[in-house]
Amino acid sequence: MTDATAAPVRIERDGDVAVVVLDAPPLNLFDEAVFAGYERAVAELVELTDPGRPDRARAVLLEARGKVVSGGVDVHLFSEIANGPDAVARGSALWARLLRISQTLEDLPVPTVFAAHGLTLTAAFEISLACDIILAAERASFGLVEIVVGLTPSMGGPQRLAERAGPARARELVFTGERYPAAVLAQWDVVNRVLPDEGFAEAARAYAHRVAAGPTVAHAATKKLVTAAVRDGVRAADELTPSLSGALFATEDLRGAVASFLADGPGRASYEGR
Repeated sequence: MTDATAAPVRIERDGDVAVVVLDAPPLNLFDEAVFAGYERAVAELVELTDPGRPDRARAVLLEARGKVVSGGVDVHLFSEIANGPDAVARGSALWARLLRISQTLEDLPVPTVFAAHGLTLTAAFEISLACDIILAAERASFGLVEIVVGLTPSMGGPQRLAERAGPARARELVFTGERYPAAVLAQWDVVNRVLPDEGFAEAARAYAHRVAAGPTVAHAATKKLVTAAVRDGVRAADELTPSLSGALFATEDLRGAVASFLADGPGRASYEGR
């Protein structure tokens, strides 16, 4: 596991939760070191969330240190590509590389939670959109402001916004390049929950622990069914349901929960993620 406190992106363990920490003061700008840090982190998460691992992480929480989540991307990175040789090929390669971060996060077999305590711009916002749940503090705000440098967001933001809020909202948010408060994005179904500023970090941790304590294998099935329905239609999800949900009858979590329900009533089961 990453164990370098000076690293701009690192993973810490908090029981069953793997916590990805962005810590690149003062603004947590996304430069080559941060992008590389997230690449290493998501590769590590694949291993940490592997179902066969005895100390498996059963949820992932992404958070940031400092006053803001991120002030965006270090524009020097774009300048170096745009003004160098093979700009188109290098730009395309960059986006293909960075999209893999979002896709790997999405494909993890456990719930993923993004905690936004303050300003969350560009790449950080796009990473949040690859997570299952976005929690935001009341003071948090979000923006895809790439128009200021003549870009469109390209880590998967527009298409994932369209999934959450619909195509019209996605176009509006990207076309304007405005910053949107957490409360507005909650109304648009982009942010899942807005929590009080005071105690936000602790509340986000508690939420991550809550989902980590659930039936992990069933959560993985839920993720697959929702993704299939959104991207391929309800009938595509229906096709997957018998095999995905049928397999849950062989899990210790289901057997234990059913036995607990019959003996003690609903809501008293504990889960081990197997």
